[in-house]
Amino acid sequence: MVAALLVACAIVSEVVATLALRASNGFSRLGPSAVVVVGYMLAFVLLAQALKTLNVGPVYAIWSGVGTVGAFIGGVLLFGEEARPTTLIGVGLVVAGVLVMNLGGGLKH
Repeated sequence: MVAALLVACAIVSEVVATLALRASNGFSRLGPSAVVVVGYMLAFVLLAQALKTLNVGPVYAIWSGVGTVGAFIGGVLLFGEEARPTTLIGVGLVVAGVLVMNLGGGLKH
């Protein structure tokens, strides 16, 4: 339960950092650039703690897949990026891939 919460917080941290990366304008804006550094550092620390008790394959699939979808949704909502039909299909495939990856079970080691 605690490990799952760590993964969830790592995902939120990574998505925030990724969106801040977009807002940093190539690291030319100090505030968003600081959020990028702190956000990614926090994401990796939290993920590392979760991996003490969880298997890396399924957890990485969840972290990267949900982070990808979260960054996509954030880009649409915050930056007005387009959500084209093919992009939405891709999001569906990412979600399906994460689900299939986790069907094998074995999250905990």
